[in-house]
Amino acid sequence: MSLQLILILFYLMLTVAIGVYAKKKSNSASSFHGAGLGVLMCVAAGTGEWLGGTSTTGVSEYGYLFGLSGAWYTISNGIGLIVLALFFAKLYRSLETVTVPGIIEKFIGVNARIVSSILLTFVMLAVGTAQIIAAGTLGVTVLGLDYTTSVIILGIGFIVYTLAGGMVAVGYTNTVHLIAMYGGVLLAIIISLLDIGGLNAVRSSLPAEQYFNMTSIGIPKVSSWITASILGACTAQAGIQPILAAKDVHVAKKSAVITAFIVAPFGLFTALLGIISKIKYPGIENAKLALPTLMMNLNPIAGGIVLASIMAAILSTVSPIILASGTMITKDIYHRVFKTDASDDQLLFVSRLTTGVAGLICIILAVIMYGSTRILDMVYFAYTLRGAIFVVLLLGIYWKKTSEKGAVYAMIITALVGFFWIIHKAVLGYYPVHRMLTETYASIIAAFVSTVVFSLVFRRNTKINQCQYKDHI
Repeated sequence: MSLQLILILFYLMLTVAIGVYAKKKSNSASSFHGAGLGVLMCVAAGTGEWLGGTSTTGVSEYGYLFGLSGAWYTISNGIGLIVLALFFAKLYRSLETVTVPGIIEKFIGVNARIVSSILLTFVMLAVGTAQIIAAGTLGVTVLGLDYTTSVIILGIGFIVYTLAGGMVAVGYTNTVHLIAMYGGVLLAIIISLLDIGGLNAVRSSLPAEQYFNMTSIGIPKVSSWITASILGACTAQAGIQPILAAKDVHVAKKSAVITAFIVAPFGLFTALLGIISKIKYPGIENAKLALPTLMMNLNPIAGGIVLASIMAAILSTVSPIILASGTMITKDIYHRVFKTDASDDQLLFVSRLTTGVAGLICIILAVIMYGSTRILDMVYFAYTLRGAIFVVLLLGIYWKKTSEKGAVYAMIITALVGFFWIIHKAVLGYYPVHRMLTETYASIIAAFVSTVVFSLVFRRNTKINQCQYKDHI
């Protein structure tokens, strides 16, 4: 058994142990979903939504191909979080709900809550599946494990510690993950720079116009990331749930800002690792292997620590995602529709059940979709849905003519438009209308137009209690 494998398995067992320890503080449904959280817990839980496999191996791939401009992925997420903190954290926190669909109901209606809950649960499952595939791929390419075995072992580990402690477990473990992620990445940078002769050697080895230009990845890509991140940050259940669970508005806003400044710079470090890998291993055919290749050629202890930090990034994302899925299914569908008088014990049981089922679905999909490029299409489609739903919510907040039926039809139509855009690009290699009109922009336009049109056709026949929230807008 390699030293790298031992270190990663030790880290996984440590994570599970911390999650199980947190169980004693999650003995009610409210504590399982999150309630009365302080700044540290909010930040730790919230960062998991934004710093995952994509921010490590994904951004290092961009760094290998395009240079520092790949860091726009996490910078964009930071911008989205600042928008959330400045304009929506206070409003969301005042509505006394722990789910984004619950917020949607306050302004639009219960049917819109149910539909948005189904769509946003799909978003969470798609992202969770992608993260578990990343974990399984790490087991195959780096540790020499069988893929299915790797996915099952790691996936069960994710589920166990999340079920044990809920939001408390997510907060505790993500604090450790955050330290491991930043510590591991910085350690890798220091060792790798010493090996190649420092930053000056990096600059002199590659063309500056490509690798040190913050727009070399392309303005359309950067603008699309920023737009999607702003819209997505304001409807990301896994990222917003800690804010909704904060003990007060001040904590909610402060934690969102701190999270933004933790998330944004991380991509600069992982993109730099991709650049260093380009210098040391210029012949890598699959750029996704840039970071793992670099890590496997460090000394075993340092390499194992850094690989554990990559695992930490994946763990930090999967756990809040499956928790968010279980929370929405429990709160927005089970409790709101089928069992409005459910006891706390019943809610806690269903919360753990749905969270576990969400994790199992991600594991099954990860096994089925291994080696398929369609997982990326699914993730892009999921992010498209999330941003479009925020457009519908914005209209519900600020446009008093938004009707429940109009919003429901708009969300369904937007899902169909986004799906068509993704499939068209995947099959034919280009977007239906124009290369600049990506799935993000197509979905935003579809969401806005269809909400307005259908709200005018199906006028609201009851007054949503929107006026009581106007002081918070």
